[in-house]
Amino acid sequence: MHGFRRGRGGFVARIGTSERQIVARVVADTAQLLGHPVTDDAGETSVVEGDVPPWPVLETDDVVPPTDPALARLLPSASLDDDAVALEFRRLTENEVRAQKAERLALVWRSLQTDASRVVVAPGDAPAWAAALTDVRLVLAERLGIEDDEDAEDVYVGAQDGAFDGDEVARAMATLYAALSWLQETLLQAMLGELGDDGTD
Repeated sequence: MHGFRRGRGGFVARIGTSERQIVARVVADTAQLLGHPVTDDAGETSVVEGDVPPWPVLETDDVVPPTDPALARLLPSASLDDDAVALEFRRLTENEVRAQKAERLALVWRSLQTDASRVVVAPGDAPAWAAALTDVRLVLAERLGIEDDEDAEDVYVGAQDGAFDGDEVARAMATLYAALSWLQETLLQAMLGELGDDGTD
């Protein structure tokens, strides 16, 4: 995997076939967690384990905070002090937030459906790409028990020195978390390189 650089057509990264498949899968899984399965350009729904129907429109009486801790990171409460305010805000905004996040994830997923090693992100799509990678990393962070920078550093080191030996799932997630963090950083650096000295395009 080679990180993003400014190239012809936008920001370009080189991601091998198996790497693209892995990243596409975790992106699809994150969209699935939000209740919005990703689809290809023909409208075909991606096949992922644990398919669930799209998230229903929330009614006043059935809005509740997510019970899955990873989903709760994607859809945090608006208030930790007032449950009524938090639930009302969730009722008014959660469907739209889920849809926006899923739309960004679907954009990334479709970009990865290519036979070429070059993944090209148009400048206008770069912010959505970066935001989608953040959401995927949040899910992985929750699964890995990452709460702060120190935890993240432990995961980075552990992925390299064999700390996850014996737990292949955790080792794979840790490696993926580190790779996506680095990939996102290269994209953000490439985006910053597009800014002028005054911080404008």
